[in-house]
Amino acid sequence: MNIDDIKKIIETRPNLSTALGMEFISTPDDDMCMATMKVDERNRQPFGFLSGGASLALAENVAGVGSTALCPGKICVGISVSGEHVKAVAEGDTVTALAHLVSKGRKLHVWDVNITDSAGDLISTVHVTNYVITPKKQQ
Repeated sequence: MNIDDIKKIIETRPNLSTALGMEFISTPDDDMCMATMKVDERNRQPFGFLSGGASLALAENVAGVGSTALCPGKICVGISVSGEHVKAVAEGDTVTALAHLVSKGRKLHVWDVNITDSAGDLISTVHVTNYVITPKKQQ
């Protein structure tokens, strides 16, 4: 399954990715996944800055899409997400999440995700662990 196939699935069902304005981008490397998100009323704090929770959601979703692309027919869910926010991003800017696969096991995938602003400055760094599930009908 490639990113374009996953994007079609995401776009046909209401979900957090579409609610927060995430856009997934194909990359040439299977061990990488990328997404962008404009900072707007869907994902900002009342003070006009990107919410830390929205940053973590972006990181978990981009890592989940990456794991799903690596495991066609499987369900990949985040089981651990931890991050540090190092800079604020004001409403109107766009952030980019770039996920790098650290470890690909049969049941666990580990990703490191860096989120940057439009100037390329680091905003957040996030570590995501995904659990790979085989749907019951395939077991």
